[in-house]
Amino acid sequence: MSISLNNFKLAISDAKELAECYDLLNAKDDAAPPEALKRAALIMTLTAWETYVEDIATELFANKFGVLKGCHIGNYLEHQFSSKLKMFHNPGSQKTKEIFEEFFGVNVTESWVWNSYQTPKQVKQTLDAWLRRRGEAVHRSQIDITKPDLIKRNELDKCVRFISELVEITDKALESV
Repeated sequence: MSISLNNFKLAISDAKELAECYDLLNAKDDAAPPEALKRAALIMTLTAWETYVEDIATELFANKFGVLKGCHIGNYLEHQFSSKLKMFHNPGSQKTKEIFEEFFGVNVTESWVWNSYQTPKQVKQTLDAWLRRRGEAVHRSQIDITKPDLIKRNELDKCVRFISELVEITDKALESV
């Protein structure tokens, strides 16, 4: 188990706590449910994924190339890696695949299969769809109260579970790097 996985587990617990706060506040009959908490939990869940990918890549880079630190080629590699991470922001399936292939020679997305996800393609599509929803939550304020919520409570649980399982599968696949 990587340090990055442990850090992810702490980060995802914050999203779960927000969902629990939503449930507690939603149980009160006298007020409208605090939809912002669900959106915040969605954002935190996908941010935990982004942080995990950046952290595990950094962890692997240090383990694999740490002996080169200080020499010309090591400095060059570190500069290339740092530049790539700075532009990484939204870790969709393609960007995630590219960074691990480029620096570690592994297509991590090939391991993305579990339970009801029979193919990596299904997982990639699901991940990318959740990231689009995060973008909507971040960049599009819901001002029309007649429109349905951006995310339903049961969908939030699905997202948290999906991202948690994806991190576990990814971490396991990268153990051999």
